[in-house]
Amino acid sequence: MAKTAYITHPDCRLHDMGGYHPECPQRLQAIDDYLVSQGMDTLLTSYGAPLVALEALCRVHAKDYVEKVREAAPTAGIVHLDADTAMNPQSWKAALRAAGAAVLAVDLVMRGEADNAFCAIRPPGHHALRDAAMGFCIFNNVAVAAAHALEEHHLKRVAIIDFDVHHGNGTEEMFSGDARVLMCSIFQHPFFPFSGTHGAAANMLNVPLERGAGSKEFRAVVEQQWIPRLESFEPQLILVSAGFDAHREDDIGGLELVDEDYAWCTEQIKKLAQRYAQARIVSMLEGGYNLDALARSVAAHLKELAA
Repeated sequence: MAKTAYITHPDCRLHDMGGYHPECPQRLQAIDDYLVSQGMDTLLTSYGAPLVALEALCRVHAKDYVEKVREAAPTAGIVHLDADTAMNPQSWKAALRAAGAAVLAVDLVMRGEADNAFCAIRPPGHHALRDAAMGFCIFNNVAVAAAHALEEHHLKRVAIIDFDVHHGNGTEEMFSGDARVLMCSIFQHPFFPFSGTHGAAANMLNVPLERGAGSKEFRAVVEQQWIPRLESFEPQLILVSAGFDAHREDDIGGLELVDEDYAWCTEQIKKLAQRYAQARIVSMLEGGYNLDALARSVAAHLKELAA
C-alpha cells in the first residue's frame, strides 16, 4: 500500500467569494465528509499546509503581483481581482496555504516520506497567470510545485497532467517552451478560457474535447497521446492539476466523465510514476463544483493513489 499524504488547512475553508459562487467552502467539507464516511481517512496521512514562502511564489509570479494581491485583501467584505475571482479577509492566508501545500507535497515525496500526495486546497490555481488572477485562481499552485521541484530538488524533468474541464492557461503561460516541463491536458473546447488550441510550444500537449465527449474519448487521449509522450519524456515527478468538473453531473461544463474515469486515469498515472518517477505523484485540487460528484471523484482518485 502506498503512503499517501493528504494536505489541507482550515484556512482554505475560510476563503469565500460570496453567496452562490460555485467555488465555495463547502467543496472541502464535502470531500472530507465523504472520505470519513467511506473509512478512507484511515488510508491517508494528514498534514497541515504551511504558508508558502515569498521566494517560492515569485519563481512563477511577478513580485509586484504578489504584493498587489496582499494589498487587495480586504479587512471586511469582498473585493474582486477579476470578474469571477474575489477575496474576503481570509483569502490571502488561504491562497498562501494552497501554494504552501504544493511545496510541502513536493518535499514529502522527494524526501521519500510519502509515495504520493493530494492537496485538498482552495483557491485553485491553474488559471492564475504570472501577473494576474483569473478563473477563481489567485496563485498557480501546480506551477509553484513544479518550479520548487526544479529549483530546490534539482529535477530535470517534471510532468504536469491537467484533466480539469477548463484549459490550464496559467500553467501553460508559465512553462511554455521550458523543456524541463511536459504538460499534458484535456479540456472542453470551445469553452473558458478559450485557449490552448493554437500555437502551443513543443512541451505542451493540449487535447481539446468537444462538448458531450465522455469516457471513450478521454481514455483514448490518455492511451494514444498522453502515455506515449510521457513515456518518451521519462518524468522524475508527476504533478496533477486534479479538476473534477469534467464529470457528467457537474453543470459548470459539458463533458461526460464519471467517477471510474478518474480512478482509471489515476491508475495510468501511477503506473507511469512507478516506471519513471520512483512512484512520486503530487496531485492538487482544481475544479469540481457538484459537491456529490466532487467528493466521489476525489475518493476514487485517492483510492488509487493509496493502493
